[in-house]
Amino acid sequence: MLLSREQVKNRLKDINKWKLEGEEITSSLEFKDFKHSVVFVNKVANEAEKMDHHPDILISYNKVKLKLMTHSEGGLTDKDFDLAEKINRLL
Repeated sequence: MLLSREQVKNRLKDINKWKLEGEEITSSLEFKDFKHSVVFVNKVANEAEKMDHHPDILISYNKVKLKLMTHSEGGLTDKDFDLAEKINRLL
């Protein structure tokens, strides 16, 4: 079920490193080098597979940008925030 704008704002207060961009929540992270970026992305991939919910991931050397939105629902749902919380725990 899609979250209202108010619900999205409230959920964002509970997760660090994430912000609303359009209809997605995003996080931009920086790591020591490319290898550390890829190790982190692989951990994210494992969590995403377990949840059957997959973020868009952009890697640029030591920078990783993650984007979450439930495409099948056309916006943000609890699944997006649940995965964002799991991703934060991987840091």
